[in-house]
Amino acid sequence: FFFHYYVPVFSHCSNQAKHQMKPTFVTPFSISCLTQYHEARLQGSPVSVRREFLGRHVTVKKIESVHPRFEASSVQMHFDGVGTTEVRRSLDEFSKSVFQNDALFFEYMSAANPKMPAIPFGSLSASLHKTGDTRVIPFDLSYSIQTPYPATSPNLLASYIRIQPNDNISTQPNASSQTFYIIRGFGHTDTEFGRINWKEGDVFVLPMDVAATHVATADTAMYWIHDEPLLNYLGARAVSKRFEPTLYTREQLMGEIERVRAMPGAKKRNRCGVLLGNSATPLTKTITHTQWCLMNIIMPDDTQKPHKHNSVALDMVISAGPNVYTLIGRKVDADGNILNPIRQDWRSGEVFITPPGLWHSHHNESGEPALILPMQDAGLHTYMHTLDIQFT
Repeated sequence: FFFHYYVPVFSHCSNQAKHQMKPTFVTPFSISCLTQYHEARLQGSPVSVRREFLGRHVTVKKIESVHPRFEASSVQMHFDGVGTTEVRRSLDEFSKSVFQNDALFFEYMSAANPKMPAIPFGSLSASLHKTGDTRVIPFDLSYSIQTPYPATSPNLLASYIRIQPNDNISTQPNASSQTFYIIRGFGHTDTEFGRINWKEGDVFVLPMDVAATHVATADTAMYWIHDEPLLNYLGARAVSKRFEPTLYTREQLMGEIERVRAMPGAKKRNRCGVLLGNSATPLTKTITHTQWCLMNIIMPDDTQKPHKHNSVALDMVISAGPNVYTLIGRKVDADGNILNPIRQDWRSGEVFITPPGLWHSHHNESGEPALILPMQDAGLHTYMHTLDIQFT
């Protein structure tokens, strides 16, 4: 009727607790008595503790705790007034009930598709990264999506990083992948893998929970996305490097955009852009194993027709003139137009959310090209075969 555990035992012979490993017998009843015993001890009460057990009072004459707070060496419990067989049977039944406390049961049809907190519409104002001290500015929607840790979507956290000239800031999330887009400024990032020099318009990725120091030589703003919320949900830590640190320069990105625009039939495509890939993700063709990144251009007086997907899009507007916007809605008509859409205007240097599973189209009614950089958890969805991207 006792659980046999190996527990750390702490000696009081020195100021530093010394760990030993001794077999110790611990029961739920003994833990309860231990707690009461030491509460009484700390308050100067007698050592014995009386408990109501099996319908009668039991005196626990002696308890020595394994808890480091009490600096004892073992657990010994001596009962008066209760037979050994009664104690064994009752403790066994009590033990079983403890391990059943968290068990729940649901009728299938009422619980097979539970209603989850909705991913909200919203944006994070670009004004936040234009002034103020060097700092991280998280796009934290944890209250809306009901996570006990900062998150923009269930799997990702998006933030701005503002760095004043000749200043620096360090980051080290518990993340398996991180992506940085340089909104403005120039400088470098130092990690155990080496130094990455960057400037406005560049994108770079870092693996695992690597410590990074970002140093700016001019007023700088970064758009930073990582998958720490996913690892927090899993109760996991990033312990292995899934890809190498990788830099995508603005010159490379814009050169690829022009190459794609020059392809036959480019004007009829649902999106005119370049997906950023990595040699470490040949199957998903994504920037990291969990994240997905698109550099998308929409030309003046053009419309990119609706599509939808199960990933959450965290859209960074790189540049946009007036009257550039996205329409978002649940349904489309027979002609592929979104019914009763919500309009999200584009503002340069600002991020907005496109919730999963909703149709969305992009519209440029200005006289200049517009650029947007959607970041998604579509690397993970693609790997899981759950992306389900659909086009009108």
